Amino acid sequence: MSREMIDRLKKQGITVPTPIQEQAVPVIMDGQDVMGQAQTGTGKTFAFAVPILEKIDPSKPHVQALIISPTRELALQITEETKRLAPEGIHVLPVYGGQDTIKQLHKLEGTVHIIVATPGRLLDHLRRETVDLTQVEYLVIDEADQMLEAGFYPDVMDILDQTNPDRQSMLFSATLPSSVKKLGREMLRDPRTIHVKPEKETIGHIKQLLYQTTDRAKQDALMTIMHEHRPFLAVIFCRTKRRAKKLNDALLAKGFLSDELHGDLTQAKRQKVMKRFREADIQYLVATDVAARGLDVEGVTHVFNYDIPQDADSYIHRIGRTGRAGGKGLAITFASPKDKQMLSIIEKQTKQKLERRTLDTLSPGKREKE
Repeated sequence: MSREMIDRLKKQGITVPTPIQEQAVPVIMDGQDVMGQAQTGTGKTFAFAVPILEKIDPSKPHVQALIISPTRELALQITEETKRLAPEGIHVLPVYGGQDTIKQLHKLEGTVHIIVATPGRLLDHLRRETVDLTQVEYLVIDEADQMLEAGFYPDVMDILDQTNPDRQSMLFSATLPSSVKKLGREMLRDPRTIHVKPEKETIGHIKQLLYQTTDRAKQDALMTIMHEHRPFLAVIFCRTKRRAKKLNDALLAKGFLSDELHGDLTQAKRQKVMKRFREADIQYLVATDVAARGLDVEGVTHVFNYDIPQDADSYIHRIGRTGRAGGKGLAITFASPKDKQMLSIIEKQTKQKLERRTLDTLSPGKREKE
């Protein structure tokens, strides 16, 4: 790694690599294909961005690297993190749906070295012949398990067909089910598999509480606990877009600084909400699982599972939004009697028993010391 890159990392406060960075960077620098298993929040963006930025030749005006991600939010996040490390002269462009297509076309007409894209909008440009991927030397598929779950597989394969077959390819995924391994076999050549400890083994530092309630009493229970804990920043997960909107409206009516994040919002609105949350203009983000995929915000002190998630992996992903970089975090889950079976599955798979609490413990004389 160059001295300039080490200096840029130090300016970002990064002096010690995370496990995925320590293992992946030398392999990618060496030119090998990589299949990496790592959760969001483990530093994997820098694990592929650092070696790619070291290899890009700014004197060549064509697209040299392509990074594909399943959501606009994640594409923007990767773009921002890559730009923070990019030396002068290397141009990084996000390409995603919801943007003004004409403005995007103008930017693509200029010099672009790295494209960070969602599959749908990138395919649109390929069909218009407004982007050329034939000289791409480095390809990254990020959050591959989510990408395939969202049904992007045909789009991804169409995109790969238009890239340089001699490229170096990297695939990163939180899990490696057979569908992801199949994609790996089709896009990678003799890959080095890198596996860092999954989040379910690293959530021990997050305090996990359970409040048993009913659907009818849940909203009041949430507000009571929010008044008591007074989180600095909190993400509240709901099962559906409709429930997220309804809960956010109720919180606003009670004077809480909250906003909603779900798939019904325009991209401009979603970006505005995330900016307000990152800058702590709002304290509570009421979100659905899909909208919060890849959400990585420093300083999230609390996660509330207003609706219990549908599987253990979603639970792990949700509560991992707090306690970032080994810090402390608090995850509070609400469960009604009908959630008993799912609760049992979550506790079994995470090998952790959620600490049962009642609202009685929130009386002023028994204030929580979290």
